[in-house]
Amino acid sequence: MRYIDGHRRVLEAYGVTKVTSANVDWMYAPNSYISTVETDEGKVLAGCRVQLAGGDLAMPIETAISNLDPRIHDIIAELQEKGGTAELCGLWNSREVAGWGIGSIVMGQVGVALCEQLPITTMVAFCAQATFKNCQRLGFIIKNELGNNGTFYYPKEDLIATALIIPDPVVLASAHPLVRDKIFDLRARPVQRMVEKGPKGEMELDYNIRISQQVVNA
Repeated sequence: MRYIDGHRRVLEAYGVTKVTSANVDWMYAPNSYISTVETDEGKVLAGCRVQLAGGDLAMPIETAISNLDPRIHDIIAELQEKGGTAELCGLWNSREVAGWGIGSIVMGQVGVALCEQLPITTMVAFCAQATFKNCQRLGFIIKNELGNNGTFYYPKEDLIATALIIPDPVVLASAHPLVRDKIFDLRARPVQRMVEKGPKGEMELDYNIRISQQVVNA
């Protein structure tokens, strides 16, 4: 609930009151995984979600653009058949930590790092303009066959969102080399302490991104 509240506050700060990744139905689905950055006191400063395809819950990207381009359903179904897919979604960070090195790129790295622990061979995303460059650094490429060369007016007419995919979340051939190295390091050492640096200074983070196999197999 603290993750949800933080996400809602960030969206409202940008004047966005309705977005599919903010839907809370995923709370009751076994194939949803959230990661958060929290202070020692338990305050959530940033977060992201990885939503596996399958089951009764539609992917956020499907709900967002199905009325604009119904092909999204067939694309997700095909990716699921080819080895499983998931969506990186619900990514946010509070303005109070902007510039301290724990922004969207850090949460994105965590989300992509989790791929190796999950039964998937691709990862999709539907990102806003503000996070597009960071998504590219993570290894996402534009899904050009959707919308207008992958782009849509969403969630309102003056905002653009882009449909993306990582076709090789294990290899990450399209990722920025430094970002790829960070993701590989997190996969090799899912529990570690690391200093994250930003233009305003540094923050020491204790990472723990290991998923219990009992959870994955549930």
